[in-house]
Amino acid sequence: MLKIAKNRVSYLAVLGAVLFMTIQVISNLNLPSLTSDIVNNGVAKGDIPYIWKVGAEMAGFSLISIFAAICNVFLAARTSQKLGQNLRSDVYRKVINFTKDEYDQIETSSLITRTTNDVVQIQNVAIIMLRMMLMAPIMLIGASFLAYTKDHQLTMIFLVVLPIMIVFVGLLLYFSVPLFRAMQTKTDKINRIFREGLTGVRVIRAFRQDQFEQDRFEDANRDYTDNAIKVNTIIALAFPVMTLIMSGTNVAIVWFGARLIGSQAMQVGNLIAFMSYAMQILMSFMMLSMVFVFIPRAQASAKRIQTVLNLKSTMKQAAKPAVIDPHAKSHTLKFDHVDYRYRSAEQLALSDIDFEAHSGQTIAIIGGTGSGKTTLVNLIPRFYDVDKGEIDLDGHNINNLSMTNLRDQIALVPQKATLFTGTVRDNMKYGNDNATDDQIWHALEIARAKDFIQEDPKGLDMQVEQGGDNFSGGQKQRLAIARALVKKSAVYVFDDSFSALDFKTDADLRAALRADEHIKQSITVIVAQRIATVADADLILVLDNGKLVGKGTHDELRANNQIYQEIIHSQLREEDDK
Repeated sequence: MLKIAKNRVSYLAVLGAVLFMTIQVISNLNLPSLTSDIVNNGVAKGDIPYIWKVGAEMAGFSLISIFAAICNVFLAARTSQKLGQNLRSDVYRKVINFTKDEYDQIETSSLITRTTNDVVQIQNVAIIMLRMMLMAPIMLIGASFLAYTKDHQLTMIFLVVLPIMIVFVGLLLYFSVPLFRAMQTKTDKINRIFREGLTGVRVIRAFRQDQFEQDRFEDANRDYTDNAIKVNTIIALAFPVMTLIMSGTNVAIVWFGARLIGSQAMQVGNLIAFMSYAMQILMSFMMLSMVFVFIPRAQASAKRIQTVLNLKSTMKQAAKPAVIDPHAKSHTLKFDHVDYRYRSAEQLALSDIDFEAHSGQTIAIIGGTGSGKTTLVNLIPRFYDVDKGEIDLDGHNINNLSMTNLRDQIALVPQKATLFTGTVRDNMKYGNDNATDDQIWHALEIARAKDFIQEDPKGLDMQVEQGGDNFSGGQKQRLAIARALVKKSAVYVFDDSFSALDFKTDADLRAALRADEHIKQSITVIVAQRIATVADADLILVLDNGKLVGKGTHDELRANNQIYQEIIHSQLREEDDK
């Protein structure tokens, strides 16, 4: 907890919270003594001016206590919320920079839980610590000392009461802490199932698995609920038991105190003050017990967040990174005998990939499912690091470039077209904040998305719903392509991003790409399943089981490469191949 709070809270605010809490406790501790004085010296003697005088002092201490409490609560709340804000920002910043290998280590649902629920647990304990954790020990020590000064004989009662409370709190922690720790894991499970149900709702309905998914969620929900009921039942027992102990303590104090008063060994005012201090002592102990109950859950949350923050990136950054000139007119992309293996995989995903591309060239990658096409293009923006060989961009090993400089040179359209909530203009500017409307319309025209955007009265201000759900699959792909084209890059990567387009739109889009002046100065990499999409590429790479089994033009591969011929025959009728 302390480690995760370090450098994420204002030490001045924490110091202020401690100061105001100390003032509040000191003021509260003075009130029973003043009450004792009123009874002993004012009420017993009928001294009305003395009662008014001491009463004014009590009012003054009460006002000081209220003011200090307000300041303490303000600073504690501000500190805890600031801690939560910083933690969420740090976790989000860390996750955004994760490599794909690191994403595989922690589930998305767990990352969401850690950024929300776990942070809330830490915030709650932070404010409890700045309130109860500070108040309880100060009040416990102060009240114990002042109670002893009022009557040291009655303090013997605490030798019986406190051990009973310690045993009870120990049992409370023993049974509740494991259940609190289990809450976070069970929250992860609920989030995972709920997220899968939302993202896969169409598949669930198509296969009529609604009841199965409902039952699966119900099981996870019931498991979480049962655990929560158990732990809250245990915690709920704390209050009546503690009330019983405090009531028993009061009875004992009154019993023995009355006997002392009867023997004139104690004044009535002192008994009243002693009872107040006894309640403060027991309340302090109760507050401490509550703190110890909630700290383990927050500690578990802190460890989960710290796991994310401590996750070491597998990407090695160059101490003095090279820089690619963003205004260069010619570019080269070279794979020099590259091997890649997924984390914990036994076999290579890519083996001995070797090719070179230059400005104005279109490189097409084709192969069967699972042949490594997407893995290959994911190596270009360095989503993964190669195991052997190297990838060069403009003569620089990409490992020697900063991530910012490298990815500034690459525009990627992934397999799944992803659009963000906002407007079409917002999505188009995602790759280029300074893009003008003319540049956006030009990119939309190349991507064959201009027509359906112009049809909407709002044009570029047309609303995009979450995930682009108000567009068809083909429209989303064309918008994703246009977004990449708005970004002026050295390398454009289209990872099977024409799959939802009809043959005519596909052909028109590729023709527009070839005719664009900027694209002519860049390198275009296209991953595709269709022969028609790759046939006019300058260089076609044929992959099979992660190996480069063919390299050349369409005519060369059709004449000499068996795998390529099989792909042609699987897609085209014999007369179409003539």
